[in-house]
Amino acid sequence: MRTGVTTFLLRVVLNTVAIAIAPSFISGVQVDGIQPALAGGALLAVVNAIIRPVLVILTLPITIFTLGLFILVVNGGCFWFVAWLIDGFRVSGIWPAVFGALLVSVVNWVAGALAGETKVVVTRHEG
Repeated sequence: MRTGVTTFLLRVVLNTVAIAIAPSFISGVQVDGIQPALAGGALLAVVNAIIRPVLVILTLPITIFTLGLFILVVNGGCFWFVAWLIDGFRVSGIWPAVFGALLVSVVNWVAGALAGETKVVVTRHEG
């Protein structure tokens, strides 16, 4: 059983890994070493825990109107905001930010699946 601190530190590590590998997959994302990646990972964990939920609530009408796709913009905006604040971590536009946020999400999802946190529901349909 994990505590809140352990879960937060795990998110920081996963975010750091995702930010560190992002330049290899996404043109428009630059990271100048492990220190900016670690700072970005920590700040992204804080932003996702505190600021992102507020943004999700505030943008709920447009998110509903776009059938949930606006969440990609919110996530990209959070990623871009973190890059703007951290020296040595740069994102050159909204699309690299959206793809960077998607990469962070995929890394977190895969790690959760490997750790057994993701529940897979299998149903059997008889027809």
